[in-house]
Amino acid sequence: MFNYKFDVIVVGGGHAGAEAAAAASNLGSKTLLITMNLQNIAQMSCNPAMGGIAKGQIVREIDALGGYSGIVSDKSAIQFKMLNKSKGPAMWSPRVQSDRVMFSNCWRNILEGLPNLSLFQDIVVDLIFEGNRISGVITSLGTKIYSTSVILTNGTFLNGLIHIGERNFSGGRSGEKSSVGLTKVLINKGFSSGRMKTGTPPRVDGRSLNFNKMTEQPGDVNPSKFSFCESTKELVKQKSCFITYTDEKVHDKLKEGFSRSPMFNGAIKSVGPRYCPSIEDKINRFSEKERHQIFVEPEGWNTIEHYVNGFSTSLPAEIQYDALKKVKGFEKVKFLRPGYAIEYDYFHPTQLEATLQTKLIKGLFFAGQINGTTGYEEAAAQGLIAGINSHRFVNELSGFTLGRSEAYIGVLIDDLITKGTEEPYRMFTSRAEFRTILRQDNADIRLTNKSNSIGLANDNRLEKVSEKVKKANALITFYKESSVLPEEINCILTNKNSAKIDQSQKLYKIYSRPNIFLEDIIAINKVSNYIKENRLEKEILEYAEIETKYSGYIKKEIENAEKLKRLENIRIPKHFDYGSLPSLSFEAKEKLIKIKPSSISQASRISGIKPSDVSVILVKLGR
Repeated sequence: MFNYKFDVIVVGGGHAGAEAAAAASNLGSKTLLITMNLQNIAQMSCNPAMGGIAKGQIVREIDALGGYSGIVSDKSAIQFKMLNKSKGPAMWSPRVQSDRVMFSNCWRNILEGLPNLSLFQDIVVDLIFEGNRISGVITSLGTKIYSTSVILTNGTFLNGLIHIGERNFSGGRSGEKSSVGLTKVLINKGFSSGRMKTGTPPRVDGRSLNFNKMTEQPGDVNPSKFSFCESTKELVKQKSCFITYTDEKVHDKLKEGFSRSPMFNGAIKSVGPRYCPSIEDKINRFSEKERHQIFVEPEGWNTIEHYVNGFSTSLPAEIQYDALKKVKGFEKVKFLRPGYAIEYDYFHPTQLEATLQTKLIKGLFFAGQINGTTGYEEAAAQGLIAGINSHRFVNELSGFTLGRSEAYIGVLIDDLITKGTEEPYRMFTSRAEFRTILRQDNADIRLTNKSNSIGLANDNRLEKVSEKVKKANALITFYKESSVLPEEINCILTNKNSAKIDQSQKLYKIYSRPNIFLEDIIAINKVSNYIKENRLEKEILEYAEIETKYSGYIKKEIENAEKLKRLENIRIPKHFDYGSLPSLSFEAKEKLIKIKPSSISQASRISGIKPSDVSVILVKLGR
């Protein structure tokens, strides 16, 4: 261990670190994962769930690229739901409720089975440099471990400070100490850092709750799964979540502690996640609302512990307890631990290349909350990309990147490195301009070939995707070429309040109607017979339905994506002299010099850059 030089060292064993270590080692790099506690690998520090709005698309993309988050989510799932089914398929987002302990154990078992990966328990307190290159790390034991590349995935541990009411103490999360030293090392090397805040709600004893006073939230009747692999199975049994609400009595009790809240008394100075506010922040910002939703989520199959989603707080523990007792169903609640807020250091992501390598230090990569993001899924995605690119850096290969029209992961990274963030960044479907083609159902079709080409996704996975595309295209062709008679379809059309036909029409045209769906089409004998004869699976039927019903939107979006790619192909040299262009405003020069966009397309997305600025650059480039 101590006399061996690794190709890649990954610092931190959270979701980003686990994916990074797995990717680098699977690609062939001798990899070392260093983490504070090997018992807490990929721990779900906050809610016991994976996926959700836009996040579910990310997990499926990770899976399509050869990562493990989808596989682990399936194996540890206790409930599956496809969110936003009432909306168009671009908005459909898978989500699983997870067994938190099983999730972490499953990840550790996977990592321990990777032949190129070594594990080590310690804290990294310093880095070793050779000029502007990274060459290793130094641990709290004084151990020097050398490598060609280092990936920092420190999560909330960099100078982490936990707040509960007036009390605050050092910590990376509940029960674990923070990481001290690395921030200063990086600042001394010229990096710019900031502080962010996140929070978590209380955990309670489910035996003390009255679920009869709450609304049950069961999983899907026909649950799906995350991974495209055949090694994971759909859930046979599921556990329910529950919904209850706060009211004015709860709010009044919480307000009694506002003067002692670190959010309001100045103890917390950093910015928290706008889209996941604490309960005190919700009451303060949305004072007109009489109630707020509380989701009660089980932490696993065989535990009494429940997560009180929607009640994130840093108020004094006794205020949390007294207020929660006034929530319907929580009258006799018993705490397992109170909620808390945590402040931590992050580094402005505009200091990164699209590969997640830092611009200042060659071979040094950042992934996860160190880049200002929030969420397991966003962290895991960055870890996967950093792991791939650290391996490629070691082997002097070109960087692996994804465009905004190729993946939500591409949108995530482009937003970070181009726009930066001053608040914890969370992915939403609204951030993706090409979300009709970046759906959860086609992530394997979009990305498996790309991953296979760099040696990560294996040939069996690629063959499975090719077979899926072949069967789906054949089914769509069947719809286009097969006709249906009025007597075969009019009864169905009448039941769906859709106009009847008076002569035969192609199935494709009928299927394209907005109120005709798969269950209507398979009621036609020739369709059901075709499906049975060709043994078509549910995911093929659903993919073909989306491609049929939304073909016009998909075609238009593909055309727009091609326009964007043309701009991406106009590269800007790394040492382009923006200062020599008198027509650029001072603001434009400042931002362009800071971010150093790699293409005209990226330059156009920088906040404050006008179309006229882009034109000036194009002229200088001779375009």
